[in-house]
Amino acid sequence: MNPETATPPSDDAFRTGFVAIVGRPNVGKSTLLNRLIGQKISIVSRKAQTTRHRVTGVLTEQRAQFIFVDTPGFQMRHRNALNRAMNRSVTQALADVDVVFFVVEAGRFGDDDRKVLEVLPRDGKVVLVINKIDRLTDKRVLLPFISELSEAFPFVEIVPLSAEKGTNAEALLGVARPLLPEGEPIFGEDDITDRSERFLAAEFLREKLFRLLGDELPYGIAVEIEKFETEGNLRRIFAAVIVDRDSHKGIVIGKKGEQLKRISSDARVELEKLFGGKVYLEVWVKVKHGWADDERALKSLGYE
Repeated sequence: MNPETATPPSDDAFRTGFVAIVGRPNVGKSTLLNRLIGQKISIVSRKAQTTRHRVTGVLTEQRAQFIFVDTPGFQMRHRNALNRAMNRSVTQALADVDVVFFVVEAGRFGDDDRKVLEVLPRDGKVVLVINKIDRLTDKRVLLPFISELSEAFPFVEIVPLSAEKGTNAEALLGVARPLLPEGEPIFGEDDITDRSERFLAAEFLREKLFRLLGDELPYGIAVEIEKFETEGNLRRIFAAVIVDRDSHKGIVIGKKGEQLKRISSDARVELEKLFGGKVYLEVWVKVKHGWADDERALKSLGYE
């Protein structure tokens, strides 16, 4: 064989692949995505069901490109059109990727986790990611926990980590890298997501609604960007907060409009950091009765 024409060893080949991040709600999937790519693109909240769309994050290294797909938490308790759309997003992601990160919370594995486990491809490359190890008060429970889960499914690897602290995040990439197929990069070297600025603006505003309204926030709430204009380094964004009931409108607006002003201000600050320029953000509230169970309304809001 002529060494000049020989195929290079597999270890030297560039690898590109899609990695789905799945799990029940609130196990830290979005935090993990943000940690792995080194920038916030997926919104984070302690409130369940924060992520509703598939969000793609891109990490390009010298010899590999990871295309991470952050999915909504798999929904078991609600059966409206919104939740069906979210679950379709999860199952579609599982069918389209090369590697799966199944994320669970250290020391906790319940019925909702088992339901997600049931839809994982048993013949696929599934890595068990045990998150929030920093919150374990008794570290001795970790090894028995790993042993229990390793018997429940044929995981190719098991990685305990803390997405919030960054502990073992590099180890997870090291485990996943050789599992990616050989191939040229799909995205540019500096790309971090395939989502549009319009989409990110809606998501960051929705995050502030979740964070600042807390338990007051009604589940039937969404954000619709009605106009997005760019003038040089300035972005003008006009957004509607969609609520399900008239009574919810007052919760979002707050006394003398103060709550909505704070939500808008906090969202604008984060968007300016993300976009690297000035943002003019105008936000108002609309009532759309039953939008979360209306297929046409969901489609207009970007749910597939």
